[in-house]
Amino acid sequence: MSKAIIVGGGIGGLATAVALTRHGWAVEVLERAPSITEVGAGLSLWPNALRALDALGLGDEVRARAVEEGSAGIRDSKGRWLSRVDADTVRARFGSPIMMHRADLLDVLRSALPEAALRPGISVTEARTDGTVVHSAGSCTGDLVVGADGINSVVRRAVCGDIVPRYSGYTAWRLVVTPTKPITGIGESWGRGERFGFGALSDGRVYCFATANMPAGTPGGGLAELRRRFGAWHDPIPTLLASAEESAVLKHDLYDIPALKTYVADRIALLGDAAHAMTPNLGQGACQALEDAVVLARVATEDPDLSRYDKQRRPRTQMIAARSRRIGTIAQLSWSPAVALRNTVVRLIPASVQAKSLAPVLDWSC
Repeated sequence: MSKAIIVGGGIGGLATAVALTRHGWAVEVLERAPSITEVGAGLSLWPNALRALDALGLGDEVRARAVEEGSAGIRDSKGRWLSRVDADTVRARFGSPIMMHRADLLDVLRSALPEAALRPGISVTEARTDGTVVHSAGSCTGDLVVGADGINSVVRRAVCGDIVPRYSGYTAWRLVVTPTKPITGIGESWGRGERFGFGALSDGRVYCFATANMPAGTPGGGLAELRRRFGAWHDPIPTLLASAEESAVLKHDLYDIPALKTYVADRIALLGDAAHAMTPNLGQGACQALEDAVVLARVATEDPDLSRYDKQRRPRTQMIAARSRRIGTIAQLSWSPAVALRNTVVRLIPASVQAKSLAPVLDWSC
């Protein structure tokens, strides 16, 4: 039986473990955190990700914990529509996107694996192309080593050397709130160098996110700053912020990585943020990791030469990462004339053109 060492117990790492297990592999998931959990954030899963989850046999279980996204679009800070995307059009063309809590997806993936496969509290210090992984409890060797250890990947060094993440120029807040009145649907609003978005979860809570231009490492930025920046924006944003608790607020500067020359080296393959960390502007980070998992498991089972995985995944994921970065640049414009021009142009784009533009991202199948 072939064995895989998977470094990283996030969505990409667990999905890969599930995929390989179902292809008959023995797997060992090394996660540096003391437990495999996720807190405080929602997640959009687009139809391409749901097709990947269907391939893993987990699609129905995931959908049961999620809510289908309704009509969405972009507004300005006063609530005036810049663009609207009809969910019926997206559903008919690509399938239905859903919104769920990241912790629920992680729980579905974790539950699909034998407990013995999971090794939390293990910090990896080195990966070698011969399949050896050195970690805090010793070392282990596999026929395949999967680098699913995030944007600051240790495994990536064996494939590409040291890669320095790039700061996007803006930071992000994430929080889950229980509003005082029911709020449904999803939405995103653009201001001047600021954005606020929300999506209803299946249990009545609402996932919120916000961004603002600022230097990397700017201190502070809790609930008081969110209310100062966004408390006068259109409904339901003030209601959501009034319902928020300080302990729920997560703040992180947003980074991506330059396009790598390869995702593989001998027995090592990179996936998820280790391979193509991207800004969240397309909501595709986790979706691409799920695609990676399905493709890698199939390729590694069919052929020990991993170059086919690189050829299938690198062009697509790098295209999506580049598009996400461009969207972020446009969405975070702060100079008033540029913002006014952006808003005018976005209003003039027909809904049919917007839906068609999604095709390169969402038209993926196993």
